[in-house]
Amino acid sequence: MAEFICRLGTPAGEVITRTVEAPGILEARAHLEREGFRVFNVTPPKTSGVAALTRFGRPGSSPRVKANDFLLFNQQLAALIRAGIPILQAISMLRKRAASARLRAVLGDVEDQIRGGMALSEAFASQGALFPRIYTASILAGERSGALDDVLSRYVTYMRRNVALRRKIRGALAYPLFLLFASFCMVTFLAIYVVPRMSELFSGFGNQLPLPTKIVVGLSSWLAGNVVWFGPLVIGGAILFFLWARTIGGKQKLDAFILKIPLAGKLVVQLSVAQATRSLATLLAGGITIVESWEIAAESITNRELRRRSSEILPMIREGRSFSEGLESAGWIPALALDMIGIGERSGSLREMLDEVAVFYDAESEVRLEQLTTTLEPAILVVMGGVVVTILLAIYLPIIGSISSGGIGGSH
Repeated sequence: MAEFICRLGTPAGEVITRTVEAPGILEARAHLEREGFRVFNVTPPKTSGVAALTRFGRPGSSPRVKANDFLLFNQQLAALIRAGIPILQAISMLRKRAASARLRAVLGDVEDQIRGGMALSEAFASQGALFPRIYTASILAGERSGALDDVLSRYVTYMRRNVALRRKIRGALAYPLFLLFASFCMVTFLAIYVVPRMSELFSGFGNQLPLPTKIVVGLSSWLAGNVVWFGPLVIGGAILFFLWARTIGGKQKLDAFILKIPLAGKLVVQLSVAQATRSLATLLAGGITIVESWEIAAESITNRELRRRSSEILPMIREGRSFSEGLESAGWIPALALDMIGIGERSGSLREMLDEVAVFYDAESEVRLEQLTTTLEPAILVVMGGVVVTILLAIYLPIIGSISSGGIGGSH
C-alpha cells in the first residue's frame, strides 16, 4: 500500500490534512468518503521536504536534516515571531542562515508558497506526508489563536524532550550492542580460523580426543569448509528478513513480538504512553479539539501493534464516550495512567494531567531502560564468555591430557 496526502473537510466544517494508506488514489478517496469526510484533494507524498529530512519523519532515501538543526530552526522562528518580525521575513532570514543545505532548499520552497498567499501551516503541510502532523497542526492552531510564538515554544519544548530521550536510548544501548558485536567477532575468529588450525595438531590423537573437543572441532571444521556458501546464505537470510520487516505485515508481527520480550515490552509501552500523552497535551494546549488531537497524537505511537489496539479509541470519543474509557478499551494503557487521565478529565485539567503522565512515564522508562541495559550487559558477557571458554577448553584439554600422560609415563 502507498500513503497519500488528503486535504479534507470534516463534518464540523474544519479543513484538515490527513495521511491515508491505500492501494490507490480512488480507494483512498472512497475510504475517506465512507468515513464522512469531504475530500478536496488526494495526492501521493513528495519525496522531498522537511518531513522527509528530519528524524521525526520516517526514513527515506534522501538525506535528512538532523533533529538538532530542525530544533534550532524552530527555536529561532519562535524568537523572531515573538520579536514582531513578519513570518515571511523570518522564514527568509532563517533560510539564509540555515547550516543545512537541504533545510535551506525546503525553506526556500516554503518561502515561495507564503509569497503566493499560502498560510505558514499550509506551506509546511505541502512539503509531504512524512512531515509530522503534530507540527503542522500546532502551527495551524497558533495561526487560529494568534499566539503562534507560544505554540512554537511549546513545540520546541516537545522536541527537546524527544531529542533528549532519543539520546538516552542510543547512549544506553550503544555499549551492549558494541559488546555483542565484539563478542561475535571473537567467537567467529576462534571458530573459523584458530580451531581448524589447532585440529591439525590433534590429528595424532586419533579417537582419544575429549568429547567437547570433538564437538568444537567438528563444528568449526564444518563452518570453515562451508563458509563459501554458508556466509552468503546468512547474508541472504538477513536481507530477506530486513525486507520482510519493512512490509506492513512484517512490521506488525515484529512489533507484536517485541511487546512479548521481558523488560523490552514494558519499556516500549512506557515510551509509547509518554510520547502519546505529550503529543496530545501539546495539541490540546494549542486549542485543538480532543478528537482531532487524538487522531494526530495516535500517529506518534510507533509500535504498530499498540496502534492497532488503539484503533477503537477515536470512534468511542466521537460517540460521546469519555477519553479515559476509550483508552481503557485499548487494553495496553497502564492502570495508573488511566486513573490520572480520568481524574484530569473529570476535573477539567486534562492537558495538565497529560503533561504529568508524560513526565512520570519518561522517568519510569529511564528506570526500565537502565534495568534493560544492566541485564543485557552481564547476560552478553556470560553467554559469550561461556562460548569462548568452551572453545578454549576444547583446545587445551587434549594438550593437558597428553602432558599428563607423558608425565605419568616418564615417572615409571
